[in-house]
Amino acid sequence: MSEMATPLRSPALRDGERLARRARLGFLGVGWIGLSRMRAAAESGAAEVVCIADAAPESSARAVQAALAAMQGQPRTVSGLEELLEQELDGVVIATPSGQHASQAIAALTRGLAVFCQKPLATSAADARRVVATARALDRRLEVDFCYRTLAGVPELARLVRSGELGEVFAVDLTFHNAYGPDKSWFYDRGQSGGGCVMDLGIHLVDLLLWALGFPAVEEVRSRLYAEGRPLLEPASALEDYAVAQLQLATGAVARLACSWRLPAGRDAVIEAAFYGTRGSVILRNVNGSFYEFTVEHCEGTRRRILAQPPDDWGGRAICAWAQRVAEDAAYDPAAERLVAVAAVLDRIYAR
Repeated sequence: MSEMATPLRSPALRDGERLARRARLGFLGVGWIGLSRMRAAAESGAAEVVCIADAAPESSARAVQAALAAMQGQPRTVSGLEELLEQELDGVVIATPSGQHASQAIAALTRGLAVFCQKPLATSAADARRVVATARALDRRLEVDFCYRTLAGVPELARLVRSGELGEVFAVDLTFHNAYGPDKSWFYDRGQSGGGCVMDLGIHLVDLLLWALGFPAVEEVRSRLYAEGRPLLEPASALEDYAVAQLQLATGAVARLACSWRLPAGRDAVIEAAFYGTRGSVILRNVNGSFYEFTVEHCEGTRRRILAQPPDDWGGRAICAWAQRVAEDAAYDPAAERLVAVAAVLDRIYAR
């Protein structure tokens, strides 16, 4: 995950707090992001790590040691998805190359398992629609790790946006520039990645935009993609390393998105989501180029009110919440329908 997946871990359940049962989980893919999420789920007490599958033996070995360190006992390691699905599980966590997500999610759902998938759920809206339809038909919980929703202050950001306290939100500026490119070769293979910096980074901000605004209809999308400083006149001809897009929303608001790999911005990352209304604004920003530390501020004129600032153990918050929900009830959540809307915007950015 090239946005530098956070190694931070979610806090354990509070003293005296116990789940009636823990979700029994299988982890498919335990590279950097998969291992991070596995550690968080195990150490929080929300889940039991039952089984691990990864194409790289060294990744599986690291994951087993991490599970042991979390006093989970020794999970079983298996050769791949089919063997993993034969275990006694409540859910599967998918952290494999993006092009495999849709088929793997459908396979897990078809076995009656809940699914927590790294973004993207699929590399096209059509495939995302098929995954969601499978989850709905089989009544299984399906979620994607849109972890920026869980940052401290972001739920309050969304409340301010939706409540009308900012007045009419008429403009949103979204930025995710990464000074580095992905370190895995599959990111540069369109068949495995589905796209470049938009699919890797921009998708988080598209989700944050739609989620904070309550998923309004997107009436128009204009975009321009670049590779090594040159416009891609045929978007499928290369993977974009810089992209700009403008989204016109049914609410009347306009959103502007910029994202990139390897941008010489003088810091590791530039990440921002600013929602501007007629009576105020609310702004999420990373701190000093950090991939892990953020502030959220509510602004009125020249006045600022801090809603959240570091430290914040946010890295595994989404998976721990999903695991707790699965332990209690793994039935389908209609919120999964919204995953198709995010994929559809990316399709339009890519002019598909």
